[in-house]
Amino acid sequence: MYFTNRHIMQLPLKGIIPPMITPLKSNDELDSAGVERLIEHIMEGGVHGLFLLGTNGEGPSLSSRLKKEFVKLSCEIVKGRIPVLVGITDSSFSGAMEMAEYSKSVGADSVVVAPPFYFPATEAEMINYVEKLAAATPLPFVLYNMPMHTKINLTIPTILRARELGCIGVKDSSGDMANLYMLIDAFKEDPEFAVFAGTELYLPDAVMGGAHGAVAGGANVFPKLFVELYHASLVHDHEKITSLRNQIIWLCNTLYVVSPSAARITISFKTALSIMGICSDEMALPLRKLEGADREKIAAYLQEMKIKFG
Repeated sequence: MYFTNRHIMQLPLKGIIPPMITPLKSNDELDSAGVERLIEHIMEGGVHGLFLLGTNGEGPSLSSRLKKEFVKLSCEIVKGRIPVLVGITDSSFSGAMEMAEYSKSVGADSVVVAPPFYFPATEAEMINYVEKLAAATPLPFVLYNMPMHTKINLTIPTILRARELGCIGVKDSSGDMANLYMLIDAFKEDPEFAVFAGTELYLPDAVMGGAHGAVAGGANVFPKLFVELYHASLVHDHEKITSLRNQIIWLCNTLYVVSPSAARITISFKTALSIMGICSDEMALPLRKLEGADREKIAAYLQEMKIKFG
């Protein structure tokens, strides 16, 4: 267990931890009222934590000032009700540590870090990086495997070394189920290390296979759906799993693919939340929000989902 500013964070981390979007009024202005409405919306769905400034949070696209404002406000709103994890991934090590220190100062519980982007690191370089990270971070840390954006796949030797140094978990967004199962197997005897699926559709199989939960982007919009799927997976309720997973497959084929952007899912989440009256749909540059017929498609899919699935 790690003692944080406010309470004791139970290990291993478990459940549904949404990678929360960052509500914006413009490229460098926070939608503060939207942040509060979104956090309350997500928490009403029964989630088990919040992950700020990840990929869905557009973390690498935001200014240092805005990121700090967002983390501080979010911690104030959450008030210790669930753990708050903050993405500190940066191409600069000192930038990542500055964000880690700030996150601790405003009451966050853990930091999440992916390999520094731009220069693809070797395994030896990544092991050296996590050694320096473990020595410098003031909060427990979770590793984030996101090879699509970082150009490298975190290896099991790197993650094992990170664990020796205090790492409390890993989020695997490789999209490779075999990779996820190997991670589960590597840490199956460790009672305090969490393995999280980053791919929504893998949630049931991952949890039934020994994973601790999922960092599910769709839980920004439909938190209860993912929480129910997590609980059904824990008890191997296959009938309920099939029903709930069919809803997520439907979302993957509709709402998630309206935009041609590589960030289409994040854009869809913001559009949907804007239509629901929760927060603004402004994106951080270079991304653009959906307008016109594309926005109308999202509205139609939300309505269709309500009719199809209740």
